[in-house]
Amino acid sequence: QVQLVESGGRVVQAGGSLRLSCAAPGRTFSNSAMGWFRQAPGSERELVAAITWNGGRLYYGNSVKGRFTISRENAQITTISLQMNSLRPEDTAVYYCAADPRSSYYGTDYNYWGQGTQVTVSS
Repeated sequence: QVQLVESGGRVVQAGGSLRLSCAAPGRTFSNSAMGWFRQAPGSERELVAAITWNGGRLYYGNSVKGRFTISRENAQITTISLQMNSLRPEDTAVYYCAADPRSSYYGTDYNYWGQGTQVTVSS
């Protein structure tokens, strides 16, 4: 079973920064787009950022543009990161890593998902 493993979530004060990472130890996704989603309590899951297989195209949700940066490294293990700056309380959510979209890289239908990591931004 393919696993995506997220790390880096924690409690941070508003205005602070955090870096999330995601790796797929058992499989390479070097030819697949990958993305970061988040889901807050009572809200639908939303696409935060996505990146194509070679990093040539990026997508950002409107609420995070200019504050978050997605990047990837295609080595023996594919990893993606999400650098989050100027964090706000409304960024509080469980953040999920996803790989291999069924359609567009900026869609919401991905084949593989991580378990999620909690990010809490305190005011």
